Amino acid sequence: MSKLIHLSDLHFGKDRPDLLEPLLTCVNELDPALVAISGDFTQRARDSQFEDAHNFISMINAPVLGVPGNHDVLLDRPFKRLFLPWRGYKKWINPDLTPQFENDTMIVVGVNSVDRFSWQTGRLSPARIKHACTAMSDAPHGKARVLVVHHPLEHPAETKKKPIPGAEQALEKLLGCGANLILSGHLHTWHAGNFTVKSNGTKAVQLHAGTSLSLRVRGEPNDFNVIDISDDHITIERYSFNEESRLFETAEARQFSRTSEIISD
Repeated sequence: MSKLIHLSDLHFGKDRPDLLEPLLTCVNELDPALVAISGDFTQRARDSQFEDAHNFISMINAPVLGVPGNHDVLLDRPFKRLFLPWRGYKKWINPDLTPQFENDTMIVVGVNSVDRFSWQTGRLSPARIKHACTAMSDAPHGKARVLVVHHPLEHPAETKKKPIPGAEQALEKLLGCGANLILSGHLHTWHAGNFTVKSNGTKAVQLHAGTSLSLRVRGEPNDFNVIDISDDHITIERYSFNEESRLFETAEARQFSRTSEIISD
């Protein structure tokens, strides 16, 4: 069994400093095999914000795998956004925009969904999808295949944000390559459920984290996900911040089979 922690939308520059210590304490006490961060490390892609994110990552005891979010490229400096979109991210977070992690239980593949030309909605190019599929296909049979991407490939009906163009087709290809679990953020709301691809019925667990540190919440407390992956099951616990205890605590839990059928909540 492997334990994976999923953080998202830290938004340094628009964060809650009072949550840093309780978040780090909880994450390190849980002792995961990996911490995955699905983008938006910063609010406006400033060096000072990236430096704060870098310092935060350095205090996590476990390995960290991250992907960029749309806030990690400059919105208000068009020249740099078009010609040097990843400068800050590569300097402070990771020069690799599509990182991978593998152990005996799982392979985790980062997918970059950020597009310098479509700042809000993002984009999954054929090359990015192919890279993720190759990584998953190369993994030994029986390992869980986990994707980390900033933009969700399905949106809840109530969200006002536009989905990635071509998301349905991208999702069908990724599930066809064997993805069992897709971690995302962007919406600042929590969700755990099944993707269903109509053409063949293939399913995988979709898991959106809210925001772990940002002030920009959507009627939900700051949260993160704890995922236990076994040979047969994926168990998800949502940890949210309790303003009274000043701690991140278990708020709800769900369990899925590795074929993604929900079996308890």
